[in-house]
Amino acid sequence: MPTDTDTALFLFPHPDDEFGVWQTMVDCMARGLRVRCAYFTTSPTADLSARRAAESRRVLGAIGVAQDDIFFPGAELGIPDARLPHHLAPAAAWLARWCVEAGTPRLLCVPAWEGGHHDHDALHALALDTAQAAGLLAVVRQYALYNSAGLPKPLFTVLRPLDANGAVERTPIPWRNRLRFLRYCMCYPSQAITWIGLFPFVLWHYLRCGEQALQPVNPARTLERPHAGELYYEQRKFFTWPQMQQQLAAWRQHRP
Repeated sequence: MPTDTDTALFLFPHPDDEFGVWQTMVDCMARGLRVRCAYFTTSPTADLSARRAAESRRVLGAIGVAQDDIFFPGAELGIPDARLPHHLAPAAAWLARWCVEAGTPRLLCVPAWEGGHHDHDALHALALDTAQAAGLLAVVRQYALYNSAGLPKPLFTVLRPLDANGAVERTPIPWRNRLRFLRYCMCYPSQAITWIGLFPFVLWHYLRCGEQALQPVNPARTLERPHAGELYYEQRKFFTWPQMQQQLAAWRQHRP
């Protein structure tokens, strides 16, 4: 039975974001690590929140994650989807307590600093600050979800790490897992419209290269625009880079 120090922690902004690290979770469990997952936002209605949580629970359970190791601090703290940059303090406090409970995790996986969704970048920044305070930066790795770096509007790409985030640690995904993971993509009916857009990119990724990509992290990157040009969340009119800078600076100024 894994001990608390045989733990891998995975941070997700929203249910279904786990698609970015399915192979890493499988590999961690193969090494005997206890995989624990946390979701940092909740949906606008109780019904949708419950449906999304159940969908992610089913997929994680199929991978082998224990149901008791799946947490929803976003729902616990009342952090709405698309509002994480405005709730950095309670999210960071929850994460700090969770890291202490986990002892010294072998891995802390966070969404990449890539300008795809503002909740993703907000979670990246608060996780790095929390990990740095706890002396855990060496075990932190970031995983790409989607971004629009170098692409004309409205195009974006999925599971593509940014060069600016450093060296890429690539792990081949066996074909049996690629097929398995493609089936998991169909397990999020509450997000069908989103997955109509995502699935072709995920399919192409598995057919073309079939690799799990992780990168180390650098806190200094969170002071920089993720990439040149308009960020994807700016294209979608969800948030702006100046707003992200403002929210991060205000939180860092007043945190304990």
